[in-house]
Amino acid sequence: MSPPRSECTFRIVPRRRLRRNHVEDCAFVNWLPNPGGPRYQFANAQPITRMKRDAITVERFYKENSDALQLRLSAGAGGLKHDIPEPTVNRPGLVLTGFTKYFANKRVQAIGNAEAFYLKTVPARARAQRYELFFSLRPPCVVFSRNLKPDKLFLEAAEASNTPIFQCPFITMKFINLATLALELMFAPRGTELGSMVDILGVGVLIRGESGIGKSECVLALIERGYSLVADDVTKVTLVDGRDVVGTSASLTRDHMEIRGIGIINVAAMFGVKSIRKEKRIDLVVTLKQWEHVTDVDRVGMEQEYVKVLGLDVPHITIPVRPGRDLARLIEVAAFQTKLKMSGYNAAKELNDRLVAQIAAGDKP
Repeated sequence: MSPPRSECTFRIVPRRRLRRNHVEDCAFVNWLPNPGGPRYQFANAQPITRMKRDAITVERFYKENSDALQLRLSAGAGGLKHDIPEPTVNRPGLVLTGFTKYFANKRVQAIGNAEAFYLKTVPARARAQRYELFFSLRPPCVVFSRNLKPDKLFLEAAEASNTPIFQCPFITMKFINLATLALELMFAPRGTELGSMVDILGVGVLIRGESGIGKSECVLALIERGYSLVADDVTKVTLVDGRDVVGTSASLTRDHMEIRGIGIINVAAMFGVKSIRKEKRIDLVVTLKQWEHVTDVDRVGMEQEYVKVLGLDVPHITIPVRPGRDLARLIEVAAFQTKLKMSGYNAAKELNDRLVAQIAAGDKP
């Protein structure tokens, strides 16, 4: 079905044939209603961040954290596809006594010594009823800490309700802390930024710009100067703890770059392991624009510009591009400047304060 005659938005992949249903690694385009002109046109061609939260299943939680948490599946393998709606852990002591009001049944359930020793004091018939009540509330999964062994009635009830049961050697509080951290990371908002990323002396720099402007060439020049590649062309971003945006590369293309005229290169094999980094916090976003498209060039740097990435403000600068400019050097200096500002020093403010003081003293600048 054709879109309406008014302007609407579709997503496309740069350097490829236009497609309407692509949902990742995209730029915005506009549908042009004029029948005589081209059908599509880039609208500001700015990279976008598509924020999303992945569905977390018990199976994914188990596979990604089985080593770190030393989890072992004891029963209920048929329920591994259950979703975990909340990124935290609950201890079901009260519900095992029969009190079900305010039970956090959407969380991973952890059973420790307190719950296990209490259940041993409950007669078998009453215990079976408590188990039936507990599993009727549909918890995602249950983890026994300290390598505690669930009794036969518990395992039977778990199998009947298809609820996965795990064992873990850690003490209960250590498991809860580690599992909560793992779940928070898995539930963190994620997105994709169209741009390359490099680590410059501890400053994570995301380099954006239209296709063919020279992002990969800049990153290559920075790698030759001893800095580290994080991602080329497409950077996957994650909001960690609501305060840091961390960038990384897709696992399939990690450590690789595409250089026009040369092709695909393996950065680690060519420049050594010091030239790559798995992930880095984004401290600065640099946008490369053609000189004639930049109407207002910042000459002083008194006011810091920001751009939102996953809803978080990240320092941003625009560097005009024209033949003869050493873009890699400019980005390197921008990273140094950002590092100084992070430490509390602002050269533009210092010069401004000196100028104001000199004017106040009545001297000519």
